[in-house]
Formats: sequence, structure tokens, C-alpha cells
Amino acid sequence: MFLSTKKCEGIGECVKECPTEAIRLIEGKAFSCITCGACEEACPNRAIFRNRYGGYVVDRAKCNACGVCELTCPVNSIKIEEGMVKGICARCGICAEACPINARLDAYDIIEDRQIQFLESLNLTIPPKERFKKEDEKVERINVVTDDNKCTLCKRCEYYCPTEAIQVKINLEGKCTQCRVCEDVCPADAISDNTIDPEKCTLCLKCLKECPNKAIYIDDFEVKIKKPDPSEEIEGAIVSCLNCGLCAESCGKGALKMADGKLRYDPTLCKDCESLDCLEVCPVGTIKLSDDPNQKIKGFCVSCGKCVKACDISEARSFKNITWDGSVSEDCISCGICAELCPKDAITLKRGTIDVDLEKCILCEKCGIHCPVDAIPKTTMHKKLIKDGFTLIEDKLCMQCKLCKKICPEEAIFETEDGRLVIDDSKCIYCGACSNACPARAVLFEREFEVSS
Repeated sequence: MFLSTKKCEGIGECVKECPTEAIRLIEGKAFSCITCGACEEACPNRAIFRNRYGGYVVDRAKCNACGVCELTCPVNSIKIEEGMVKGICARCGICAEACPINARLDAYDIIEDRQIQFLESLNLTIPPKERFKKEDEKVERINVVTDDNKCTLCKRCEYYCPTEAIQVKINLEGKCTQCRVCEDVCPADAISDNTIDPEKCTLCLKCLKECPNKAIYIDDFEVKIKKPDPSEEIEGAIVSCLNCGLCAESCGKGALKMADGKLRYDPTLCKDCESLDCLEVCPVGTIKLSDDPNQKIKGFCVSCGKCVKACDISEARSFKNITWDGSVSEDCISCGICAELCPKDAITLKRGTIDVDLEKCILCEKCGIHCPVDAIPKTTMHKKLIKDGFTLIEDKLCMQCKLCKKICPEEAIFETEDGRLVIDDSKCIYCGACSNACPARAVLFEREFEVSS
């Protein structure tokens, strides 16, 4: 919750700016809703729910202004005026920004502030962003990752992966990527440095069949390699299983499981499965149906290290311990996509940043994959962009708090002459910030993602 510190002088800017009228001045101090959730529990119409900021929102389409929430509120913050519920904190954080003397703080920030005061009394100072972080305040997992600066996108790792957990997409299909698979499979040692020795070649066509990029062909009884033009450069992306374990958690048959931090698969348990939830939850989309009649799915990394050994020239593939302390860059626009899509409900929104429950986070990177401004770190090259969407403010539900307008990162919401709030479709990026912040659930919103090409 947001609280007033001892510095509060009763200036009242927080009271003026609070979009839900959840702050009052009592004996010269600002007091507000404590976001305890009692109103949500008491509401007979289920019209109150917890939003992604950790505050509470009234669904005005369900609310009939019965007054139970008002009677239940332990701090008498809630009031009903003209059939509209007010006084419930949505945790938007505007009050903290509005205070000219920084007297309004998040409860966690108050704890931190007191710790700072104690340290300062000991003549100790700590940089703000590094204040009280401990070495163990992070989430971690081990998996094989690709060094983008070293990877040549040759597809060698993709070829040698036994579970087809690596996908390499490039712009030069049908041309040689110098993966050297043809050299490895040639039984006559007829291929060297991407050149075929016609005197040694036996025309067994093994290289033609095994070439990952289909760059080898036969012409008049001579095997040839189609190479890129000098002006052509290989561009694309490599995506592989993150070893996050979401597929194992979703597997109702127990065919996938995590054992000592590594994925294991029993196809005999998978054959009768019809739901195939593992395909849906995979954050990078590597898990797919298999063509092998003996197993139903493919695309999960078993940490065998075959790709690491195969990448013997550029050494772009390696086992790494991936960690995250929950921090994001200053580019965060509080859109809420990360909190919305997190499969473990580990993310809570704050103005300009997020809070991450590291005990829940499993580093599936779904938040980073979908983040429209790349404010969240990720190791995968897999990326999803907002393709299209729909945003509309329902006038009958809107309580005119204008919080959507204040929080919109693109300034796509404007007020008409008659006081209505309208979306400018030419500016809207369908990020969802307005929908997540709206304390009256008046924003009708949908969006569609697509994989970045």
C-alpha cells in the first residue's frame, strides 16, 4: 500500500491527484485505502478484483452500488456517490509522484527509507539501485545458450540436436552456410572446405540428403554446392529450448519431468495424451508434434551437450548459468504485458517498473519475449510483437478519473470538448497500460501478437 511518511505536511496534492479519491486529509496528514482486500471478499456481486498493480478495481458493469464494500472497509475509505464506488486504491502511484516533498511512498519504499536513514546515521551510503540487494536475491537456471556475436547461423547445431530443440531460420535458404555437415557424412572423404572432389565422389548422394539448408544438388552426374553470392550475407535467428520446465509442469500424463534441473521424457506416457498443453505453454515454440511414430512430441532440450560439441569452430553454443534479479531498464512503460502473461503470477506492476517475486519466477522469459520496449532482459532471440488490437473506452463505465490518459506512454488518449475520453487509433500501440490501470474496468481491450520475422 501507499503511506504517508512523517514528512507529510498536509499539502494535499496527493488528494487532488488521486483518480479514485482514495486519499483523505485527517488532522493534517494524508491517509488512504490500505488495499487490504476486505471489499473484494465482501462484494456479493464479485464486482471488485485485484489488478496487476496490487490494488483493487471496481467492475462497474457488475456493481449495483449495494454498499457492502463501504460498510466493510476497515478504514472508512470507501464511499458511494451517485451510484459510483470511490475510495479504493488502484495502486497507480500517482499520489507518490504528485507529492512535492516526497512524503508519499510505497510501503516497501518506506521500509527501505528507514534502512537508509539508519545507514546514514552510521555514516554509510549505498547507491540507490544497489541498496539492499543480496547475492542470493536472484532466480537462476542452467541451459545451453547462443552467443549472438559468435553464431554464424550455419545450422550445424540444429542438425545435430537429437531432440530437434533448436530452430534456425535464415534468409538464404538453399545456399551453403558452411555448416560442414556434408564433410561429416561423406563416406568417401570427397568434401573439404565446402568443395567437392569429383574424382573421390561416388555419387552416393548422402550429402545431398543430409544438407541442413538444401544447398547441395546434382547436375549431369556431378554433385555441386550452391554458395551465396559475394554480396549476400546470412541473416536470421536461432531459437532453442530454454529448459524452463513449463512444459513439464503442464504435462498431465507425467511424460515430461525435470530431474536435477534437466528435462526428461518418457514417450510411453505421452502416447495417449490429447490435450498437448506442453505445446501451448512453451515460451519459444520449440516443442512440436513429432513425425516419429514412437514419440508424440519433439523440441525439448535434454541438456546432452551435442550442440555445444558440434559448434566446434565459432564456439557460439555453451552451457551457462542464467540469472535475473528482477530488474528492468528505464524503458519500461508500465504496460502490464509482462504481468498479464507471466505463467507463474510472479510480476506486479509499479509506475515505470515492476516488482518480481523471485521465488515464483522460473526464468521462462515470456515477459521479455513479449515486452514491447525490450525493457526486460532475455537470452533467446525469439521475439513476439504486437500485430494488431482494439481499444475502446466505454463511456457508461468511465468514472472520469483520467488515469488512462495520464499513464498512456504514447499520448494516444485525449479528451473531447464534451469531456469524453477517446482513443486515437493512429497512436495506440495496444500495449494495455490503460486497461491495466483503469480503476473502473471501463477500457475494452484486445490485442494480437505475432512472431518477429
